Amino acid sequence: MKKATKNKRFYLLIFTLIISVVVVTISCNKLNLQPLDRVTTDTYYKTAADFDGAIFASYSSIQDFWGTSTETLGEFGEFWKLTMVISDDAAADSLRADGRALDLDRLQLRASDVPYAALYTQVYEGILRANLVIENAPKASALTSGEKTKFIAEAKFLRAFFHFVALQFWGTPPLALEVKKDLTDLALPNATKEQLFAAIISDFKDAYAGLPDTWDDANLGRATKWTAKAFEGKVDVFKEDWDAAIAAFEDVKTNGHYALMPTYEDAFDFQQENKQESIFEIQFGGPFSDDNLWVFDDTHSEAFKASQGIARVWYFDPAGPGRLGADAPGGHMGFFVPTKNLVNEFEAGDARLQTSIYKTGDMFYTVDGSSIAALPYDSSWSSTNYSIKKYGGVTNAKKADYSPNGQAQYNNERWYRYAEMLLLYAEALLKKGRTAEALDIINNSIRKRAGLAATTIADPVKAMQHEKRMELAFEPHRYFDIVRWGLGPQIFGSRWNDKYKVFPFPQSEIDRSAGKLKQNTGY
Repeated sequence: MKKATKNKRFYLLIFTLIISVVVVTISCNKLNLQPLDRVTTDTYYKTAADFDGAIFASYSSIQDFWGTSTETLGEFGEFWKLTMVISDDAAADSLRADGRALDLDRLQLRASDVPYAALYTQVYEGILRANLVIENAPKASALTSGEKTKFIAEAKFLRAFFHFVALQFWGTPPLALEVKKDLTDLALPNATKEQLFAAIISDFKDAYAGLPDTWDDANLGRATKWTAKAFEGKVDVFKEDWDAAIAAFEDVKTNGHYALMPTYEDAFDFQQENKQESIFEIQFGGPFSDDNLWVFDDTHSEAFKASQGIARVWYFDPAGPGRLGADAPGGHMGFFVPTKNLVNEFEAGDARLQTSIYKTGDMFYTVDGSSIAALPYDSSWSSTNYSIKKYGGVTNAKKADYSPNGQAQYNNERWYRYAEMLLLYAEALLKKGRTAEALDIINNSIRKRAGLAATTIADPVKAMQHEKRMELAFEPHRYFDIVRWGLGPQIFGSRWNDKYKVFPFPQSEIDRSAGKLKQNTGY
């Protein structure tokens, strides 16, 4: 969904999106839209175009995870802090990162802090938008039965996706399966893990049954039935239902359309988005949209949109002049940097190191005004002597990958790759004693592409865990693996506290719930 030929369709769809019983309309001053008091759920949800727009609104809540805002909660790349900086893969640059990043790097988690409120808001906004589609599609007389099935299935995929994110972060978050209409009774209580797993898997199964096998080029990036089945298998891994996970993954392997890209670097190439390794990518478009092609963002008002795409380059690339003596080109911030521990775990000859991390001796590439700068990497640009290269490097040293102000990329976020699914499959196989099959995946698929021989790690579980860390560095999975593998004390030592297995619910949500939502233990 990143081609310019799709613009007209998306622009017509995205301006009027109902996100609650009380309607919020996103508008552009060149369109003649209905006044706010005349757009309701009864007047909006009519045509296939209306439902497309509503579906894209739910997708857009995922894009907001990485948002930067001065108008709402003051978000500053909070999702990277919650998934990357808190892990042992990345650190907050000690000289340049903001206080919230430094706190998470030190495992200082407080219910009153912005990151948790930001993500909670985005997750339940996305669920609400999906629920509105599920509720209104059956009543839409202009839709065919096939269209109703497809829209409800896609909305259920999104509802399951958001609930799974919530489960990973908070353990027992509320389960929102309907649109609450009583304004005096909007709060939801904690759900149990059993209730959450059942609802999430049920939604993914319904999505699998109703979604298409593939989409046409005009709709690349939307979830397919195989996206849903691959997610179902991942949820089964978190549930520790190993037989169900294996069955789901084998269905995807046999009947889906996924394969590893020829090289690891290919998997993050701006010019090879939505290719065969992509199970689910978060779409970021430009320059023909304000932020993306799923829908205009929700982070700022229409008049305040300084950049487009995902602000990865702003946070990842080394800091420029004026930032505590740093002098890298491009005017970026250098908030997040690789840990030396991660760099040291890469084996000699691992191609993934060269794709993922800048180090002394590398040529550094970044956008600098109207051009691409290329110069030797200077280890003094980072407090750990390394910088994040994934999604960058010479492969993506193209001006077309960057917003006009140079602070954002259009390169999609690869949320769920086939490589991750293969490693989850290997994990499930190991749990069932099928060690030879698991090692075949690790050695002859994952490691072979990285240019490595068979693993020399004697313990196959540790071999799988090592491989997953190398393969998915800086992708939003490591911390949740640390938690479910019980590695917290080993990795963090005396800093670890078992309460960190889940994050705190936002204190603001606890207060609003009037006692219905209970805080996680220890916060």
